[in-house]
Amino acid sequence: MELQTTQVIVFLVLTALIAAVTYWYCRGQRAGENGEQEYFLAGGSLKWYFVAGSITLTNLSTDQLVGMNGNQMALLAWWELAAVVGLIMLCFLFIPVYYKYNCTTTTELLEKRYNNPHIRALISILFLLGNIFIFLPAILYGGSLFMQSMFGIDINLYIIAAIFAVVGSAYAIFGGLRAVAVSDTFSGVLLLSLAITVTLIALNTINWDFTGIPKERLTLVGSDSSDIPWKTLFTGMIFIQMFYWSTNQTITQRAMASPSVKEAQKGIMAAAAIRLLIVPPIIVLPGIVSYKLYGDIGDAAYGRIVGDLLPAFLSGAFAAAIAAAVLTTFNSILNASAALWVCDIHETYIRKNPNVKRLSFWVSIVMVVLAFLMIPIFNNPEQSIINTVQQLYGLLSMPILSAFVVGLLWKNVDARAMILAVIIGVGFYAFATNPLEPSQNISLHYIHLMAMTLIIAVCSALLLNRLVFRQKAIWDAHNVFGRS
Repeated sequence: MELQTTQVIVFLVLTALIAAVTYWYCRGQRAGENGEQEYFLAGGSLKWYFVAGSITLTNLSTDQLVGMNGNQMALLAWWELAAVVGLIMLCFLFIPVYYKYNCTTTTELLEKRYNNPHIRALISILFLLGNIFIFLPAILYGGSLFMQSMFGIDINLYIIAAIFAVVGSAYAIFGGLRAVAVSDTFSGVLLLSLAITVTLIALNTINWDFTGIPKERLTLVGSDSSDIPWKTLFTGMIFIQMFYWSTNQTITQRAMASPSVKEAQKGIMAAAAIRLLIVPPIIVLPGIVSYKLYGDIGDAAYGRIVGDLLPAFLSGAFAAAIAAAVLTTFNSILNASAALWVCDIHETYIRKNPNVKRLSFWVSIVMVVLAFLMIPIFNNPEQSIINTVQQLYGLLSMPILSAFVVGLLWKNVDARAMILAVIIGVGFYAFATNPLEPSQNISLHYIHLMAMTLIIAVCSALLLNRLVFRQKAIWDAHNVFGRS
C-alpha cells in the first residue's frame, strides 16, 4: 500500500507541475486573436526547441513504448530508424514547399497545386478518418493499458481512457497549438530521461546477458514471415515514413508554426537526432528484457517491467511521463484534426469566417466521443497495437500520399482524375488485404502492398488525366522544389 501511495503522489505532483509550467509559459504569450494562425500555428512563433520537442513527443507515445516493446523483439527498431529518413525528407523537401505556398494545413498545398478545393477536402476527410478511428483510440487504449499493468490496479480500462480523453481535450481546446507544443517539450524531457533510465535498469537486471532469448527476437534482419521482412525496407517502408513525417498534419503543423524555414529545419533535425540516437533502444530493449523475465506477455510487457523494476518514486514519475505522452499525443492529433475540419471543410462548404475557438471546441468534443467508442477494436491480445495501427492506416496513407506525389511532381493534372485515383487506391488496398483480420491477408506483406497501392494510385491519376479528362501532365518538380 505504501508503494502505491508513493507512486500516486509523485504521479499527481509531476502531472500538475507540467500543466502549471505550460500555463505559466503560455499565459503571457497567448494572443487574444480568434484566427487560424494563432490557434493552429501558434502565431508562427515556435522556436526550434519547441518544434523538436513537440514532434518527438507527438509521435512518441504508448503506441511506440507499449506497442513496440510489446512485440518483444529488436526488429521493431526499424520503424524508428526509418523515421529519420522521413524527417530528413520533411526538412529539406517538404517544409520549404509548405512555407513557399504559405500553408496553414498540408492539404492547403493540394488545393493550390490542383487549383481545386474538393481534392483538399477529400484528403482532409481521409486524414480525419484515420485520426478519429485509428490513432486517437489506439493512444487511449495503449495509455490505459500501461496504467493498468504498471500500477496493477483494478480500475476499468475505459474509465482510465475517459480521464485521458477529457484532460487531453482540455489542452487542445483551450490552449491551441502553443500550449500543445510547450507541454510536449517539457513532457518530452521527462519522458526521454525516464525511458533511458528504465532501459538501463532493465539491462542491469539481466546483467546485459541476452542468452536464452531466441535469435529471431534479437535480429534486425527480418524473415519473410516476420513483422518487418527486410525487403520491405526498400518498398513500402520508405513511403510510410514519407507520408507520416512529411504530409501528416499532426507532425508538420509543428514545423509550419516556426517564424522561418531555417528555424523549422533546426527543430526537425534535432528531432531526427533524438529519433536516431535515443528512441530505438527505449522502444525495443525493455521489451526484449521482459521476454527473458516473464516470457511472451505482449502489450503488457512495458508496464510490467516498469512496475516491477523501478523504485516507487521513479515508477510514479514514469507514470506521469507516460500520462504526459498520452495527453500530448492525443491533444496534438486533436488540434491538427480540428485544423483540418475548420480550414479545409467548414470554411469551404459551411461558413467562411467561423469563430475558430468555438467551432474547434464542438468539433473536438465530437471527435473525442467517436474515438472513445472505437477503443474495443484495439483491445486485441493476438496482435500488438503498432501492427494493428499500421495495417489499418494502409487503407488511407498511400492514397493520401499519391495526391501529394502527383501534385508536387506534375502540373496540369485534373483534380477529378486525382480524386478517382485516391478512391481506386483505397479500394485496391481494401481488396488486397483485410486489416481487421490479418490472418486472412494474401501472401504479400502489407508493407509491400502499401507500395503497390501508391504506385497504382499515381499511375491511375496520370492515366485518367490523359485518357478521360484529355489533359497532359507536365513535369514540374523543378519549379516546386526550386528556390522561390
